[in-house]
This record gives sequence, C-alpha cells and structure tokens, in this order.
Amino acid sequence: MPRAMLSAFTLAVRQLGDPAVLRVLAKSLVLTLLIVAMLGTGLWWLAERGLAWAGLEQGRGLIALLGALIAGWLLWRIVALAVLQFFADEVVEAVEARHYPQALRSARKLAWREELTVGLRGAVRALGWNLAALPVALVLVVTGVGPPLVFFLVNAVLLGRELQDMVWLRHRHDSQAPAPLSGTSRAALGGVVAGLMAVPFVNLLAPLLGAAAATHLVHRAKAPNAA
Repeated sequence: MPRAMLSAFTLAVRQLGDPAVLRVLAKSLVLTLLIVAMLGTGLWWLAERGLAWAGLEQGRGLIALLGALIAGWLLWRIVALAVLQFFADEVVEAVEARHYPQALRSARKLAWREELTVGLRGAVRALGWNLAALPVALVLVVTGVGPPLVFFLVNAVLLGRELQDMVWLRHRHDSQAPAPLSGTSRAALGGVVAGLMAVPFVNLLAPLLGAAAATHLVHRAKAPNAA
C-alpha cells in the first residue's frame, strides 16, 4: 500500500503541468478562496456581535478574528472538496486520457444535478462529522495533541471516501457494486491529503492532487495490471 500510494501521488505531481489540470486548479482555487473568505467574514461578524451581546469589550475583535481564522482553517477542506466535486470530471478525465484511455471511453457523464447532490452530501457529511468530533476534541484539549489528531483522523476517513467517489461514480454502472478501495486504502489516501492540507501553500494543491492520485488508485484496484 505505501508503494502504491507513493506511485499514485508521484504521478499526480508530474501531471500538474497539464493544461487541463491547471485550468481546474485555477477555477477551483478562486472559487474556494471566495467562499471561504465570505464564510470567514460572516463568522467573524457573528462572533463579534455575539461577544458584544455577552458584554465582552476588551479584546473582543481579536478573539472574534482568531475564532474566524480557526473556523476558516476547518472549513477549507470541506469547501475545497465540495468545490472540486464540480470540476472533478475534468481532473479525472485528464488523468484517464493520459494513463487509462480505455476507462475514459467507458466512463459515464454525471448530470449536474447528480454532481450537485454528491457535492452537497459530501459537504454536509464532512461538516456533521467535524461537529460531532468537536466535543471529543475539547475533552482532549488538555493533551495538546488530542484535538489536531481527532480532526486529522476524522477528515482522513472523510476525504478518502470523497476522493474515491469522484472517480468511482463515473465508472459505477451498478449501484450495488462494492467500492474498489478498501477502508484502509481510503483512510490512507485521505490521510495523505489531510496532511498536505495542513501545509501552507501546499494545501492549495492538495484537493487536486488527491483527486488525481485517487484516479490512479481506483483504476489500479479495479485492474491491477493497469498502466
């Protein structure tokens, strides 16, 4: 598994210069930044108003700003994956055109309503699980490393599933077909992407690299002798 994961991400990095991939990067990055900025501004305003209502005056603006920045950091991965859902076909097609042309020919095109449903469902699932993990993280805050570890594990599982589905749904002609990647493989994939999302600047590329790497992993799991 480590060898397959390394190979998948190496190939994903090598294809970053592909014009089709660069177009998706530009579109998804601009849209994600705009959405996160809007949400962050809204959260800052709500926090500032809430602290004012509670009677806190000294340091109110700074506390609200810090809260908004933390919320923005948590929202980034949720929003980035949701946005990428709308452009996932382009990333997957670019990888398949270069490495898996036969699979590209047999892929089905997802209707925009299905893409919207999948994207929203994934965003709601990610938000729900992160909110559910929040009490656990708060209990473990005294350990110092507990909260980051909790959120990392939760998001590794979530990201792995979302990235797999970006590829798999285009090739799943039977709704009862089992997922091509095992739970361990999905968690490992999501863990790598979650780790990349924690690195400044690299986190801008992480969702796209994850989608490209997932394409390799899914096709190789379906056909071990694939390119």
